[in-house]
Amino acid sequence: MRVLVVPFPWKAHVFNLVPLAWSLRTAGHEVRVACWPNLLDVVTSAGLTAVAVGPGETPEVRRQRDRRQTSERAAAAKRAPRQGLDPLFDIRPDRERLDWEQACRVFDDLVLPQARRSNDSMMDDLVAAARAWRPDLVLWGAKAFAGAVAAEAVGAAHARVLYSVDVYTRMRQDFLHARAQQPPERRTDAMRDWLSGWARRYGVAFCEDLVNGQFTVAPLPEAFRPDPGPTVLPVQFVPYNGPAVVPGWLAGPPPAPRVLMTFGDSVDDRPTRLPLPVEGIQGILGAVAGLEMELVLAVPPEVRQELREVPANTRLVESVPLAEVLPTCSAVVHHGGTWSFGCALRHGVPQLLISRAFDAPLKFRCLRAAGAGLAMTPAQADGPAVRAALVRLLHDADLRANAVRLREQMLALPAPNDLARTLETLAAAHRPGPVPAPR
Repeated sequence: MRVLVVPFPWKAHVFNLVPLAWSLRTAGHEVRVACWPNLLDVVTSAGLTAVAVGPGETPEVRRQRDRRQTSERAAAAKRAPRQGLDPLFDIRPDRERLDWEQACRVFDDLVLPQARRSNDSMMDDLVAAARAWRPDLVLWGAKAFAGAVAAEAVGAAHARVLYSVDVYTRMRQDFLHARAQQPPERRTDAMRDWLSGWARRYGVAFCEDLVNGQFTVAPLPEAFRPDPGPTVLPVQFVPYNGPAVVPGWLAGPPPAPRVLMTFGDSVDDRPTRLPLPVEGIQGILGAVAGLEMELVLAVPPEVRQELREVPANTRLVESVPLAEVLPTCSAVVHHGGTWSFGCALRHGVPQLLISRAFDAPLKFRCLRAAGAGLAMTPAQADGPAVRAALVRLLHDADLRANAVRLREQMLALPAPNDLARTLETLAAAHRPGPVPAPR
């Protein structure tokens, strides 16, 4: 069959889809990855076939867009503060739902602005590419709603592929539940209005599959799937970080328990967005200097230049291949990114999240319920707090045992190669057949 892969237009989201794309290739299927032009090299360097959709941008235009989007995200965060959204991050089965005002604020100020920026500009190109190639299955990364629209426009089956804990399904469920309680004149739905407009343009009707897919691929253990459902397909998280070289210092055993601290960000070719200022990192280094460990601190060159003192127990590096370094680690401190989080789970390493990401509270509650890690906000992450957390990560036998248990659960899930066979069956069952292009 033909499989069209549509990542959300960030580098890390392309990485998330590479293992599954390759599993389908090695199963004998034709695979193409439709992405923004600035990501073509990322796709082709992974050995996959790319097709350009969306805006062609020079590096300078992209930098200007990045600065503008950073400013817009900051403004959106002020309009839609996380306070009051606690039900969204509650993992209990009987949790309270977001109320109508909260649910509207989430979609209007957080979800839709980013969705429109990243999807509108590639929608026409993507549908045209799908009509020309006629895929049988479309795999679209979470938030890449254009993939769902293109699949419906050509009568292909389609699945949403998660990159983290699924906060988007529960946001939509809460919204629809709250909307049903409103009088008819207040039952607005900006998400439906947006997707309906695009669907009509290509001759198809809106359905909820455009929001969350006909089925969902979830690459995390059961403990990190707080909203299980019959259309969820679990799969192992298999790390891919792009081209990497194993550093020479990994050849021998570490001189002391190794701790990796990484605040890397492979979202795009923009400067790393550290959750902590350099002074905060310096304070942490001073606080942990006396601990018996080898701290591997991965930070960009500009941060290394600003650090005044580096303790003897610290190895400074610019970047590391996580899948190679983490198996040698006793603990990891990171910013809650997809790859750091997933790699730590896969290798059974207790972890400390220092994160301001939107989904961080849901990740932490799942992690805490599993007893396999700790978390704090950047404001809480001073030297003494991080030192205390590291001491616990290194010496708490229960944390380590639970992290190993999560690793075993993850490795018991279907590998991407196994999932490829399931996707063949589901694609045949969900594919309605060709949809004629509107005249």
